[in-house]
Amino acid sequence: MDRRRLGGSDRRNARTERVDLDDVIYGVHAVEEALKAREPLRRVHVGDERKRDPALRGLLAQARDLGVTVRFESRTFFSQFPYRAHQSVVAFGAPYDYVSLDEAVGLRRPGQRALFVVLDHITDPHNAGAIIRTAECAGATAVVLPERRAAGVNATVRKASAGATAHIPIARVANVAGALRALKKAGVWIVGTAADATEEYTAADLAASDLAVVIGAEGAGISPVVRKECDFVVSIPLAGAVGSLNASVAAGVLLFEILRQRSER
Repeated sequence: MDRRRLGGSDRRNARTERVDLDDVIYGVHAVEEALKAREPLRRVHVGDERKRDPALRGLLAQARDLGVTVRFESRTFFSQFPYRAHQSVVAFGAPYDYVSLDEAVGLRRPGQRALFVVLDHITDPHNAGAIIRTAECAGATAVVLPERRAAGVNATVRKASAGATAHIPIARVANVAGALRALKKAGVWIVGTAADATEEYTAADLAASDLAVVIGAEGAGISPVVRKECDFVVSIPLAGAVGSLNASVAAGVLLFEILRQRSER
């Protein structure tokens, strides 16, 4: 994980505060969603050129109503960030508040089928963010991701999720296979995706029970030890020459098939 640190907006702040880049939220939509979810933001920084931008009127009003300090900055301030898609809007938040796996399981509601999305060592933060966004849009109960060799919730993931990280619980676990065993003990069925699976995703019964969907790493797919923990594995048929889908696209296909089957029930 990138543990680089950044100072405040002036030398006085740089002496008194050090900010972890993982705690940065950047881009209009990501900051808006963080404010909407009432995440504990320390400050919002906006470019001088956007002071009277109508597109930021709602964001600035939200920050004011919540008592979040807004500072208007020159282009020089934003040049110190490694991000290019910040849109002259950057917020400093608290470290992301992960839930435990037990807490995630406890979010199940009586009479409703739970849906967990488990990321098996997705290292690309853009893919991780896109999957989290899709999971939130599909009404998933929670997302589960590993502590090591995987993208955690950092600035890029928040941006790629379009702010969805502010609205869906995310659990971080030491071991994906162990987490799947715990989910099974809690009555959750596990479905994985693999190109060589004989059952196509549309033929599988994805609506009958609480379900956890495992999305494998870019290129390698789900690991053998994780695949052993799956109750069943499904494939997404492809008609082109390329042999696999992007992980976030595969997640979207499968999650919305689950949503379709459940709505028909």
